Amino acid sequence: MEPLRDDDPREIGGFALVCRIGSGGMGQVFLGESAAGHQAAVKVIKPSVLDEDTRARFLSEVESLRTVYGPFVAAFVGADANADQPWLAVEYVPGPDLRTLVAGQAPLPLAETASLGALLAEGLGTVHEAGLLHRDLKPQNILLSPYGPKVIDFGLAVLAERRTALTATGFVVGSVLCMPPEQARGEQQLDRSADVYALGAVLLFAATGHYPYEGPTWQAVALRIEDPATPPDLTDAPPELVPLITDMLALDPDARPALPDVTERLVRVIHEQGLTALQAKRRLAALTPEISVPQLPAPTPEPPAGADAPAYTPAVIDQAAAEDDEQAGPAGLAGAGQHASEGEPDADDPDDGASALPESSPAQAETRPRPRGGTTAVRPSAPLRIAERIRAGYAREARF
Repeated sequence: MEPLRDDDPREIGGFALVCRIGSGGMGQVFLGESAAGHQAAVKVIKPSVLDEDTRARFLSEVESLRTVYGPFVAAFVGADANADQPWLAVEYVPGPDLRTLVAGQAPLPLAETASLGALLAEGLGTVHEAGLLHRDLKPQNILLSPYGPKVIDFGLAVLAERRTALTATGFVVGSVLCMPPEQARGEQQLDRSADVYALGAVLLFAATGHYPYEGPTWQAVALRIEDPATPPDLTDAPPELVPLITDMLALDPDARPALPDVTERLVRVIHEQGLTALQAKRRLAALTPEISVPQLPAPTPEPPAGADAPAYTPAVIDQAAAEDDEQAGPAGLAGAGQHASEGEPDADDPDDGASALPESSPAQAETRPRPRGGTTAVRPSAPLRIAERIRAGYAREARF
């Protein structure tokens, strides 16, 4: 992965672009993130190869890719072939490709190689059932995830194979190493056996770290692939896989096995190792290192509403003081308390100890001093005292 460049788009198709994750002869691949946080691999067609013919073929391939679905094929997410920059979004797989894994670690053990081949055969089967051919299966187009391998790039690969000549830099060099003879000769009428040949080359690479045919240039490799007198290099290949790989790399397309046969023979190899297919798949997944997935930076949180307002400090109400306030007048009558406090003392309460106390806590209010001498005075409740004062006032002012 690498950061976005200055001339890269920052958003396309509703996906915010996070970074670059790959490139090819026809397009650039970005890691995109939807508004809801879903990540996808977003492939954008390069402007240098964009014309009406390319756009029309791309539209046709996008419509076909909508029908491809399977556990070992990167799922279709969305596309727009009519946009100024046509784009295609597929499932993002946070795992290394097979070439990177083998180069960084070592060729796969026998059971893991057989599991990889069986799972890829099933994945290619879903592509073929949709009426498509991959035409560019290679280690770079196989991603390894904790859930198994994923085939990618068959959409752009088909388009690139139609649009690009063998001399295209970057496309053929990566593809010719797994290319069947009929495709190396430039034949356009390919069938499913072309993908079977490529899968055989991938199996050989996974088990040994090298390809059936190699050379200093793509032309030299293509000549060796087409030459009947030059057999594929199966050095270091496990003996258990040599017969199957030899059949898959046959020069005659009709002599190559069908994908279901490939799966059956590879599962047989797994069983011969004392493992079930599921156990071998889990061992393959265990080889996949964890990859840190980049994401968009977190936005700066906005301050809450009213953050600039002064802090609210609740008032602490003293119960004893509140009762004294109630003596002054009914609540809700403006100025009533002040007016009552200016009058004569209440005759029914000659010794109001609470009025002489400073503001105190509720605990202090519960231990009021008792009047001196005689029995303890029983203080009426606040509502009764207020009602009594009102009645006394009416009595003084009454004219009878």
